[in-house]
Amino acid sequence: MRRNNMGNTKKLIISTTLIIFTTICANASTATDDLHFKVRGGYSIGGTAPLGMPATIRSLDSYSLTPSFMAGFDISIPVKKQWGLTTGLHIENKSMKAKVTTKGYRMELKKGTSQIEGLFTGHVKQDVTEWMLSLPVQVSYCISNKVVLRGGPYLSLLLSKDFSGIASDGYIRQGDPTGPKIEIGSKEGEWATYDFSEDMRPLQFGIGIGGDWLFCRNVGLSIDLNWGLTGIFKSDFKTVEQTLYPIYGTIGVFYQF
Repeated sequence: MRRNNMGNTKKLIISTTLIIFTTICANASTATDDLHFKVRGGYSIGGTAPLGMPATIRSLDSYSLTPSFMAGFDISIPVKKQWGLTTGLHIENKSMKAKVTTKGYRMELKKGTSQIEGLFTGHVKQDVTEWMLSLPVQVSYCISNKVVLRGGPYLSLLLSKDFSGIASDGYIRQGDPTGPKIEIGSKEGEWATYDFSEDMRPLQFGIGIGGDWLFCRNVGLSIDLNWGLTGIFKSDFKTVEQTLYPIYGTIGVFYQF
């Protein structure tokens, strides 16, 4: 039910954005003097997680901030009065490190030369890193000459990706809850590893909202929240049962030409 609702939400957002985009483009001024150019950079904080913690994840034991940066340029086109359209090109990375305790969590692990798939109970260390090129398309609203609000979809092309980690201090029931029990130790050589990097989507779609504050002639501060709607894995990937969404906030600075 949750995935159906999410699918309907994505269709509604895409349809509404296309209507707004078409309307704005039909009315937008083509004079280059009306265009506003910005270069921006920022630091992002967030994570890749399901909507709601599943019962198979018993606790989040630790979360580590990792360097996540964004840099790029924007072009803003004024339309009518305070309304406009903002687009651009951003290079960014979204990464996280986390440790969780699981019980009966479906995993595909590698221990030594053996591949094991089943239900894992124990500790999982997870590393996620995505480098991407993102194209935002946002409707903008100027509250004043110094403050602008923005919102709209984005499309990201992944340049590199990593979703890997270690499973330790537990056991895995091979196949199903009554399958053979395989112990997973706490030391190197005893623990198991996993790597689902090749199963990640090469393209991601999401929606973002944000705002810019021009506090000193050409220099300003920005804040953004980006929420991935497609999940990070391909639709035919079933090993991780929950859909994982990248949700990141970014605090940045910009220079307006």
